[in-house]
Amino acid sequence: MTFYIAPYAPRVVRRVARDAEAARSLALNIRDEGEAYVLSALVPGLKAEDLNIQILDDTLSIEGEYRPDDGEYLMRELPIGAFRRALRLPAALDADKAEAKIEDGVLTLHIPKSESARPKTIKVAYN
Repeated sequence: MTFYIAPYAPRVVRRVARDAEAARSLALNIRDEGEAYVLSALVPGLKAEDLNIQILDDTLSIEGEYRPDDGEYLMRELPIGAFRRALRLPAALDADKAEAKIEDGVLTLHIPKSESARPKTIKVAYN
């Protein structure tokens, strides 16, 4: 017979680890607009120089860091520390034409699909 002192401890540890990982990750919204993907992420307080965005084939990687400011807090819920998010999109990307901007704490990426991944219209011949 096995006796557990804290039978729920493994679940609690997994949940805390999952929550900590989510805090270091970056939540994204992704739209497929036909010839390009448009991604949005909340990045409050970050500037362009705080982010590193890379594209390789169909993989997008976004890294950044929330730097802590000095001071005493009664409560601190805003993120601090480094984060990284990498994901594969369904089609190859054209990194040379990608655009990124931060406006009002929202990072917006416009990433065109590569020519080979874009939809093509084929004309039907008739006699």
